[in-house]
Amino acid sequence: MPELMRAVAITEHGAPEVLKIDYVPAPVPSHGQILIRIAYAGVNRPDALQRAGHYAPPPGASALPGLECAGHVAAVGPGVTRWQVGDAVCALLPGGGYATHAVTEADHALPIPEGMSLAEAACLPETCFTVWSNVVMRGGLAAGERFLVHGGSSGIGTTAIQIGRALGARVFATAGSDDKCAACAELGAEAINYRDSDFVEILRAEGGADLILDMVGGDYVRRNIRALADDGRLVQIAFLSGAKVELNMAEVMSRRLTITGSTLRPQTALQKARIAAELERHVWPMIASGALRPVMDSTFAMDDAAKAHARMESSAHIGKIVLEMPED
Repeated sequence: MPELMRAVAITEHGAPEVLKIDYVPAPVPSHGQILIRIAYAGVNRPDALQRAGHYAPPPGASALPGLECAGHVAAVGPGVTRWQVGDAVCALLPGGGYATHAVTEADHALPIPEGMSLAEAACLPETCFTVWSNVVMRGGLAAGERFLVHGGSSGIGTTAIQIGRALGARVFATAGSDDKCAACAELGAEAINYRDSDFVEILRAEGGADLILDMVGGDYVRRNIRALADDGRLVQIAFLSGAKVELNMAEVMSRRLTITGSTLRPQTALQKARIAAELERHVWPMIASGALRPVMDSTFAMDDAAKAHARMESSAHIGKIVLEMPED
């Protein structure tokens, strides 16, 4: 195990340019943990929020950004029996993914699906954990239901569309350009360009959405409630347009609506392990069958982490962005 490792550090809170390369002490796996030599790390919105000072790491987590990775096991801590040094894994991380090495709980790691590259596998953990836990475990999506995904061309969105389709749902997705709508349609969604169409009217004309996955918040919350069918469920996973909203709870009660949501990072290690087990049982077979494949937008070198963040915050990307770690 190395004493020092190369990493992308947040030198101060601010724009993407505050991300700088540094050498920091390499983590050591404790009981039940593994050390991963990272090949690729996924880039996600929470990383940008942490960089800007709006999403602090939970107690005990690395101060480095990065919530998912793919690579090889470099060391195992006491009590770890499933993984051996050299095993190829992708994993959900509590933080620290923008580095050549990171530690995580052994049961938060999953095998690389057969035939999948490490770059593709680095796109899986954060999105699959988030989508499965919110859409299925919390939202209860079932075959035959109408499922609306906002931000359909994002990493979360493209994953949600494919999982919804694999479960037999009729999937609708919003996006903000013709190219993004085309990407959603290619995955099997009925795409709605929110710049020239009203998703509320479209869904109400179809009988309403049984489930909505939203990361926008703000005014979308009230519009989502109008777009829901009676007994529908709204699952909120982010608030890009604001978290404080005013609601008519009488409508929620009279139409028997459910409003819920979650964030992944603060959940306990045991809760994340349960999600990982569900993914291996239900989602990894979707990957094996070809029903689910990560949509990749671009790959940036570790030294270009600031460019990767700028790309993500431009909202021009379709699918996932990953960082490639150097081999030295």
